[in-house]
Amino acid sequence: MDIEQPQFELTESAFLTLLVKHEPALRAYARSLVPDWDLVDEALQEASVTMWQKRGQLESSDGFVPWARVILRFKCLRQVEKLRSQRPLLSDEVLAKLADRGESRSAEVAAARGKALHECLGQFSAEHRELLLAPHSGATSVVALAERREKTPNALYKLLGRLREQLADCIRLKLPAEIL
Repeated sequence: MDIEQPQFELTESAFLTLLVKHEPALRAYARSLVPDWDLVDEALQEASVTMWQKRGQLESSDGFVPWARVILRFKCLRQVEKLRSQRPLLSDEVLAKLADRGESRSAEVAAARGKALHECLGQFSAEHRELLLAPHSGATSVVALAERREKTPNALYKLLGRLREQLADCIRLKLPAEIL
């Protein structure tokens, strides 16, 4: 008597959540293979379409990143072939070594960087944290914050620059040298 295991079904919402969550790591991985940001974007776009089409192959959400990297790797290699016709590039062997190295280190590096970022952001006041996160959140702009705080946008951008330097210094101190 065979007991049939329930099959993992990746809904559109779950797929998009996974894709958005892991997009920075996938982008970094693609950039380790492709020396041009426009082609990285193109590879990611093509890989996203392929991932959506092949989502039935995914057995669990925990396997999303390794599965996505395999698809992205092939799309990146295709972009590299386009570049080869325009200019000399690294050999396939060197690219494969870079890809393998990127796969093994990217998850641990991303986790370490995320932890350091979280710890360092916690050292800033709520007002400074809001300013640091404003350009990335989409919820409010630096210009809107300047108006609300009765400061000029230029003054706030200068403060933002100083805060970013402090944040970067803090992160550098928290990360092991081999991750930097």
